[in-house]
Amino acid sequence: MSSTSAHSQQWWKTVLVVGISAFYLMPIYIAINVALRPSTDTQSLWIPPHSLYWQNFVDAFQKGGVGRAMINSLIITSCCIVLITLVGAFAAYPLARRRTRVNSGIKGFVLGVMMVPPLSILVSLYITMAQLHGVSQYWGIVLTIAAFELPLSIFLYTNFIAAIPSALDEAAAIDGAGSVRTFFSIILPQLKPVTASVVILTGMHAWNDYQFSLYLLQKPQMRSLPLAVASFFSQTTSNVYAATAAALIAIAPAVVLFLVFQRFFIQGMVDSAVK
Repeated sequence: MSSTSAHSQQWWKTVLVVGISAFYLMPIYIAINVALRPSTDTQSLWIPPHSLYWQNFVDAFQKGGVGRAMINSLIITSCCIVLITLVGAFAAYPLARRRTRVNSGIKGFVLGVMMVPPLSILVSLYITMAQLHGVSQYWGIVLTIAAFELPLSIFLYTNFIAAIPSALDEAAAIDGAGSVRTFFSIILPQLKPVTASVVILTGMHAWNDYQFSLYLLQKPQMRSLPLAVASFFSQTTSNVYAATAAALIAIAPAVVLFLVFQRFFIQGMVDSAVK
């Protein structure tokens, strides 16, 4: 069979890719159409607006406080990423290298924590944070999100480090390096792919968090981006157009983050799952 005929029989794959891409891009297309039209424009959302209406983006910043909310989300997400990656990598190293019954039990406990629905302990969590004066504080929401994202980080790092030959650790020990130096000099430089995966997965969870932020960020000046978008909806009024503009502003940094780290993200996910 010639290469030309082989390619001609794979046309359905191209059609499938185009169809899936269109399915995922349709909501973005609709959102852009909604954000760039006034509320008086009642034509079909599938039809582009006759003229670009930027007032919705202005209202998103002025009435919704998206600017301040983006700063809050950047602070919270950055702190969560640093805490989750560092603690996750440090905890995963001994779990991957010392395969004892205790470590196996700890790994099972970590996986069990991943199965706990966060909303099931929301009431007790809020009471605890209120007693610690962590409500409407950066450290309160950061510790809460990090606690629920750490199991995923530890799981990915453990699988990845377990695939790194232990002979490297033994060679470093012969040269006089301790565990800490071995980790920073030998192991850590090889964790770039899985670190990209952890940064993207946990970073997106922190960036899009609504359930914890709704209860732990009660002051208006502490609102994150999901809360800023939700502020356009109330029992009496709603502004779908400004809310859509705010949502587009909120997803822009996430898209940029994924495009920058997508190569490492895919490699890290494959290595953590297969190796």
